[in-house]
Amino acid sequence: MMSFFKHMAGLLPFVQTPRAQRRVVFYSEGPTYWVHLQGLVQALLASGEVPVCYVSSNPADPGLALQHANYKTFLIDQGWVRNWFFENLQADVLVMTMPDLDQYQVKRSKHPVHYVYVQHSLVSFHMVYRPGAFDAFDSVFCAGPHHLKEIDAITTHKNLPPKHVVAHGYERLDAIIHHHAQREPVVKGPDAPIHVLLAPSWGPHCILETVGAEVVAHLLENNFRVTVRPHPQTRKFAAQNIRQLEQAHGQNPLFSLETGVAGQETLHQSDLMICDWSGAALDYAFGLHKPVLFIDVPRKVNNPDYPALNLEPFEATIRPQIGRVLPVEHLQELADTVRSLLQSWQPETVAHLRHQHVFNVGQSSKAGAAAIQKLLQRLGPN
Repeated sequence: MMSFFKHMAGLLPFVQTPRAQRRVVFYSEGPTYWVHLQGLVQALLASGEVPVCYVSSNPADPGLALQHANYKTFLIDQGWVRNWFFENLQADVLVMTMPDLDQYQVKRSKHPVHYVYVQHSLVSFHMVYRPGAFDAFDSVFCAGPHHLKEIDAITTHKNLPPKHVVAHGYERLDAIIHHHAQREPVVKGPDAPIHVLLAPSWGPHCILETVGAEVVAHLLENNFRVTVRPHPQTRKFAAQNIRQLEQAHGQNPLFSLETGVAGQETLHQSDLMICDWSGAALDYAFGLHKPVLFIDVPRKVNNPDYPALNLEPFEATIRPQIGRVLPVEHLQELADTVRSLLQSWQPETVAHLRHQHVFNVGQSSKAGAAAIQKLLQRLGPN
């Protein structure tokens, strides 16, 4: 019984909030997603015109701590309480970064609500995400031109009603660029070791689940500083791989393990990222103009029908332009390839690519907030 009232404690205040104050609702799964929503929330609040509700399923979400007269926050647990919240939501607009709406437990409301999807990665829509991941959304905020093409191709291929698409940009990239500009330049001595950040995706074919032990050992043997930043899902589903790395190298001063992915310190401190198919590689290259070395493990494919769209995923086409691709069978060349890549790297190349492939660099929050305000005008009074 106590558990029931505990779960309801977050839901009841939301239900009791006047409908006029629930025109725009943001939903976040937890702290990792605040960086993708923060700019939008704050830009809307800065306009002084739109009341905002922010719902999270994690008490550590920084979005719950923001204070503003036009801003209300609610903590609603995952599980049946969250499912009820979604199915009975009364609002004009719900903004979220979670795909697969209406496919699993999280359903569209039985009331009229306009659902907006906001990117939490620069990767393409059609290979890494599951089939139908965006079909139930009314609006899709696109990070770059590739997303516009992909949404159009998906809706045409599946004969879906056209979606409202917005050339938004990418909030996390803007945050990285902003923080980088505020920092003092990293100054390293001539004898400082090369600092490699290993930040792969997760899944049975990704680096830490396959060749991670070999990669880390090889880099340390070549006197590189190595920071391993596993994806949260790797820590959840392949924790033994992480424990083995700690046991093998935990006493080595050149080795460190970073269990939080929201922070940015190692992004700025490192010289190069080693990755596979993670969108983190695109954040790193476009945000900091640093190179990425991709270990060519099998593609991360959650939609086996992706070739039907006849569009090569962005994360595949961009790899040789923001670094190099190393075949798995050439891992013995890893250290030499890192050195060679750093010596030949030209940051200005990525600066040009960033503006070519990402909308509204540095201004995505304002663009997104303006689009939401226009959407509210189009929907009319609640």
